[in-house]
Amino acid sequence: MGLFKNKNRHAPFAGDTHQRTLHKNLDFTATEQYKLLRANLHFTIPEGTKCPVIGVTSSMRGEGKSTTAVNLSYVLAEQGSKVLLIDGDLRIPSVAKKMDIPGSPGLTDVLMDRDVPTEAFKSEILDNWYVMPSGDIPPNPSELLGSHRMALALERLREVFDYIVIDLPPVNIVSDALAIAAYITGMVVVIREDYTEKKELEHCFRQLKLSDVNVLGCVMNEAKAGGGAYGKYKYRNYRYYKYYRYEYKTHDEDADGDKKDGKGAEDKKK
Repeated sequence: MGLFKNKNRHAPFAGDTHQRTLHKNLDFTATEQYKLLRANLHFTIPEGTKCPVIGVTSSMRGEGKSTTAVNLSYVLAEQGSKVLLIDGDLRIPSVAKKMDIPGSPGLTDVLMDRDVPTEAFKSEILDNWYVMPSGDIPPNPSELLGSHRMALALERLREVFDYIVIDLPPVNIVSDALAIAAYITGMVVVIREDYTEKKELEHCFRQLKLSDVNVLGCVMNEAKAGGGAYGKYKYRNYRYYKYYRYEYKTHDEDADGDKKDGKGAEDKKK
């Protein structure tokens, strides 16, 4: 099912440290996985899209969405594109901490029409990589992300950048990621194997579908490769994920049915 497989036993998301967040500090295998993610996105983003705005979310907390957003934006910039990473988690922001930069000024300052030049967000790591932290935490994050101000801000930023990546809160916890859905090109959903609950993931995709979100694909963190070894990532196009979910759910229902009636295959024959 996944396109990304390897046999390295060390997962990149073992902790929440600066060392495993920045792409330049990751090992070779993880670096290559992010580059494959970049290549896959080129195929899933509609052709001719000017400055794609890519949202990165998950169903639950702790699945590695912020780390994925940071490193995805880095590899996009690494190929020469002018890229802006925005911390759109206006409730529990983490990008500034991961990048070891001040948390303000940031997105909320831009949305409040404060005079903050784009160059203020320029990264010291790459000249064409810009990082916009959350800024001060507002009392109404969801309303702010879905506001006309947000639409205008993204419209202006798309004139300046080649890609915009937005780290968004988990779908099942708050509605923020859904509120901004109308203003983005598509969403990448991050899943953590042996951590994400199936019911939570199903609810997440149900919410995304109801909000008419264009799901670009899924990134599976800490994916197990063959033989039980830990891999880095797997990337799934949404249509493959739907097939996977159907097969998995059907298998579970068959197993539960056998357990409930106590007779299993014998009842089915009758």
